[in-house]
Amino acid sequence: MYRVFRKLLFLLPPERAHALGMGLLALLGRWPSLCRRARRRALSTAGGTSVDLRVRTAGLEFEHPLALAAGLDKDGHAVSGLFALGFAAVEVGTVTPRPQPGNPAPRLFRLPEYGALINRLGFNNAGAEAAAAHLRRAQWRPGPLGINIGKNKATPLEDAAEDYLACVSALAPHADYLVVNASSPNTPMLRQLQQPELLAALLGAVRARMDAVAPGRPLLLKIAPDLAPEVVDAVVDVALAARASGLIATNTTITRPFAHPLASEEGGLSGRPLRALAAETLRRAARRAAGRLVLWGVGGVATPEDVYERLRAGASVVQLYTALVYQGPGLVHRLLQGLQALLARDGYRRVEDAIGADVRSN
Repeated sequence: MYRVFRKLLFLLPPERAHALGMGLLALLGRWPSLCRRARRRALSTAGGTSVDLRVRTAGLEFEHPLALAAGLDKDGHAVSGLFALGFAAVEVGTVTPRPQPGNPAPRLFRLPEYGALINRLGFNNAGAEAAAAHLRRAQWRPGPLGINIGKNKATPLEDAAEDYLACVSALAPHADYLVVNASSPNTPMLRQLQQPELLAALLGAVRARMDAVAPGRPLLLKIAPDLAPEVVDAVVDVALAARASGLIATNTTITRPFAHPLASEEGGLSGRPLRALAAETLRRAARRAAGRLVLWGVGGVATPEDVYERLRAGASVVQLYTALVYQGPGLVHRLLQGLQALLARDGYRRVEDAIGADVRSN
């Protein structure tokens, strides 16, 4: 059924189609009883095996390891509707302290042949206070809610920490976990914050503010897939020193590992072409962290095999975004069915037993 609906959606410009889809999910969220029913269907008869899919990570309980990545719901409009699709957790944002329109349109491009998107949205959002108001009104949250935060485009890099701290103060009380986004390619100079010295100062300040306004809440850092291996090692070390809970690997890439008429468009590439790069960044971080940090995987995940690969590479949660655009609301159900079959095939009774299996064996 979604294939037909997708054909109609794809007749619209990408941002208009996105707005329509989010509007429908926000509407669904007004009826918690319908959301509960839809979620039960999404999570029913997953695989027909007895594998336990529950995950405990960063001090949080997840019904299964599949979560929604940031970027789809910028302002927290559709949290309940997104949980109805079956996701174990939903991450909203990226949210900046002050509202901003983002980059000029067109700024979002579909590449259906590759199951990919290119975006240069530029943290378009209504600001931290608006997001907090939306989240206060969310009627139904059956799993952890994350908030991804960033700096405003107009804020100089030397003042970036103040933007992140303002977001922490406004949003951390409404979140089950918080994510520092210093890796989007669509805000000028932002990725420089991943340099170890700058990153140490930023994470230290954010951790201290969180300890004051939302003690005990997990803090994660989202990193780019384009970091050199030695820089990934340095980022892991900084995260550990700053008492971050973990890393999310990865954001979108500025590389273009294919030829396509749209490949010259600036912005971050997500979807299938990102898979190998994101997975290798995760593996590198897992080897360096050696179990001392929580690791979540995202980037190019579209099949049960992709999910299983990230789990075995060290991710305890696997996030999705672009695959939802192409595969639709039945995505979580299909992926969990396939994942349970893969786990059962390899003799696992619990998904947690598979986490990091490939890292441990190396």
